[in-house]
Amino acid sequence: MRVQIGSSNVVKAEAARQVFARLYPQERLEVRLTPVESGVPEQPLGAQVAQGAKQRAEGALGQADYGVGIEAGLIWNEVFRVYFDVQFCAILDRAGRLTVGHGSGFVYPPEIITRVQAGRTVGQAMAELSGIEEIGHQMGAIGYLSRGLLDRTRLTEQAVLMALVPRIRAELYPGS
Repeated sequence: MRVQIGSSNVVKAEAARQVFARLYPQERLEVRLTPVESGVPEQPLGAQVAQGAKQRAEGALGQADYGVGIEAGLIWNEVFRVYFDVQFCAILDRAGRLTVGHGSGFVYPPEIITRVQAGRTVGQAMAELSGIEEIGHQMGAIGYLSRGLLDRTRLTEQAVLMALVPRIRAELYPGS
């Protein structure tokens, strides 16, 4: 089974590999990074996050069995009046079936949001705050903020698994 991830981020590939390996233990699994353009700004907001995941999946598919797009971004919540960091995942197969999901969300410190509103990306702002360059390609912001209780790989696994739910229980999702 060949799975192509629409990214150059090894964390995303490892997360997808972990989930696909658990779901399809009998398959010979090949997971490749395929850098593609997301078609959304470097720091996606709102609906751009889901759109970026979808476009990454479409761009990654090629001749693989599955194209996987993962996009993290900020989603505004009107009730709490905060931005949540949420990772969306879109999975496209060769038959054209698209399934989607997202992982859990968390709130950034106000200083990070202030820096993002001033034009920085979350990754840039977190690197400045933490002193860890390329933090998004390592433990991620969640790894730093949670003191290692959850890292970006595990957070991303949630999004991949949620996008696979309609495939795991296909009998409950007719026509999807």
